[in-house]
Amino acid sequence: MNIFFRRYISEFVYGAVDGTVTTFAVVAASAGAGISSAVILILGIANLIADGFSMGASAYLAASAEHEYSARDTQKRASPKIIGAVTFLAFVAVGSVPVLPYLIDVIAGSKVPSTTLFYISSVLTAAAFLTIGFIKGKVGKQSPWREAAITLLLGAVAAGLAYFAGDVLAAWLGVQL
Repeated sequence: MNIFFRRYISEFVYGAVDGTVTTFAVVAASAGAGISSAVILILGIANLIADGFSMGASAYLAASAEHEYSARDTQKRASPKIIGAVTFLAFVAVGSVPVLPYLIDVIAGSKVPSTTLFYISSVLTAAAFLTIGFIKGKVGKQSPWREAAITLLLGAVAAGLAYFAGDVLAAWLGVQL
């Protein structure tokens, strides 16, 4: 793996996992509440932009604070701007995976059943988690399959919680969409 990727692997993993988890949480909660593909797509994209920017800006600010305070050799410090950018780009790029079926459904006007779209989104999201974990394991010289399984497990727990919350809250509030 190249030196740039090794240096910024933690920002990639941080942004990619958070982007995938939070976007899938929006998808899962919305699917649990029975919301349409167009609304799920709007909520997912809004999440990607707003939360992705927030994550990137927070990573930049945190790295800037550490950069200013740290007495480490300046040659070895990572650029706060690159840290923020990598976090943001990983969040948006990988985090967009859960909304892809809904994007295709809306653009094609195919009216695929919502259950099918959710299953497709779930499989794609699982593949994204596995890929993130595998890359993390490879770069970190750990077991790629172990890291892939851990990442998938954590992502599945977050997704399940979001789906359950959307389903329960919709029923509790009497929301019928």
